[in-house]
Amino acid sequence: MPLITTKRVYWKTATRELLWFLTGETNIRPLVLQGVRIWNEWPHARYVRDTGKAIALEDFVARIAEDEDFAMRWGDLGPVYGKQWVDWPTYEAQGDGSYRAGPGINQVAQVIASLRDNPGSRRHIIEGWNVAELDAMALPPCHKTYQFHVGADGTRLNCLLYQRSCDVALGLPFNLWSAALLTRMIAQQVGLEPGELVWAGGDTHLYLNHEALITEQLAREPRGHPRLEIMRRPDTVFDYAIEDFAVHDYTPHGPIKAPVAV
Repeated sequence: MPLITTKRVYWKTATRELLWFLTGETNIRPLVLQGVRIWNEWPHARYVRDTGKAIALEDFVARIAEDEDFAMRWGDLGPVYGKQWVDWPTYEAQGDGSYRAGPGINQVAQVIASLRDNPGSRRHIIEGWNVAELDAMALPPCHKTYQFHVGADGTRLNCLLYQRSCDVALGLPFNLWSAALLTRMIAQQVGLEPGELVWAGGDTHLYLNHEALITEQLAREPRGHPRLEIMRRPDTVFDYAIEDFAVHDYTPHGPIKAPVAV
């Protein structure tokens, strides 16, 4: 697994985020209740901007956890990743020329069905870049397009991830792990072995306030070869739990903290 060893990557946090995506949820409260903090800054910034109240981030997050009504109002991120992955909106024309919402499209379920029924297809794609809804998202998708491909021998599942914007210091280690994990999960569901993960970045950047992190990280030697074990095969890709994953031989260097750029 592409789990970076020159600093500790909290793979369980990244895994919980991926499982959250697969629920279609867009509110941070389920993450907060699991101790996952990676999305907190965006709703906190919106709260401060819209209310003018200079509440500390820690106090805002505590209120999200304690007050469900407050979380409903202020914890939502808009139609980010999971909403697009499993409930892409559709619209149906009405007789008067208007449109109403139609049934959502579960892209993940469709890709899995397509891999089973038509493995040679060139359309095994999960797309997050919904142009009509970008302005409603707290953060437009960075890892936006996943394309899966069954190898020529018909036994391995490969994935190409195109990432339109990449924060090298903080985001990339999570993105690599999550893409590889999603590939492993889908491969297990369709009875294939995991193949290659190919990552392509568009605007790939290093923030100035992350310079010290990268400088320290580059001075360290990689060590170990982390392996992922999936403990069971649930009925669907949407039924995995954090307890289903174990990582072996992961002996990284210590973590390096750096601020999130919002």
